[in-house]
Amino acid sequence: MSDLQYYVDGEFSPADEASIPVTDRGFLYGDAAFETLRAYGGEVFHWDAHAERLAETCDVLGLDHGLSEGELKERIDATLAENDLDEAYVRLSITRGTQAGRLTPADVVEPRVVVIVEPLARGGRDSESVWDGPATVQTVKTRRVPDRAVPARAKTHNYLNGILARLELRVTGADEALMLDSEGYVTEGATSNLFFVHDNALCTPSLDGPVLPGITRRVVLDLARDEGIPIRERRFTPDDVREGDEAFLTNSTWELRPIETVDGIGIGGGPVTTLLSRLYDEYVETRHYY
Repeated sequence: MSDLQYYVDGEFSPADEASIPVTDRGFLYGDAAFETLRAYGGEVFHWDAHAERLAETCDVLGLDHGLSEGELKERIDATLAENDLDEAYVRLSITRGTQAGRLTPADVVEPRVVVIVEPLARGGRDSESVWDGPATVQTVKTRRVPDRAVPARAKTHNYLNGILARLELRVTGADEALMLDSEGYVTEGATSNLFFVHDNALCTPSLDGPVLPGITRRVVLDLARDEGIPIRERRFTPDDVREGDEAFLTNSTWELRPIETVDGIGIGGGPVTTLLSRLYDEYVETRHYY
């Protein structure tokens, strides 16, 4: 960790020394936007899609940071280069900056940009998974925040909803929480999107509910469509998932991670999960290593 350099407000600092003022609104109120990305071969995976989602978050927050997509990308590229990393986890954060003493944001924003990186294994064909094994998933009591409160598409620094869900897992030791909406329908994991297979169809909760529009989720759906796999996007119950033939989770870091059990009921991977994982690896290989 001490060898890594983090980008904070135009300067690089050793990871164990990098800091922001305690008056920063991202620290005080969670008033900040972020994106978790993955770099393959020195290039960020689907930067355009991440930049679009980041812009949506900032729009929700009313955070006019004044930085272009190109300027933000330059900061990421510079951080990867500074650390001599081609394969990496990347987290880009934009806070509203220092505005101490009041909850209401000031009209003038002096944003604070932070880029954190960590090394990961090479992606693509014959890659090593960053996860230890198939995930165990547990349905939790903590409900997903309704879109009318905080829109799911907004990735902010306030992650208490997911943290509370993960804290519930201490009892069972499960890897990921399965979160429901206020009506009891399945939404997603604390940090992942959910897929399961039923009658050879790929099922995933629709974005009509409080579900993050994951970048990996989008790629997986595109790959499935190209392969002619039937897709069902709608509201599902926990029983629908438990009765699935196979299931997996997706996010930028995990890519596709098979689910071993849901609420102690064995599900596991299967032919559709295996096929989509292979197609995803091939997609990354072609996009970043050819």
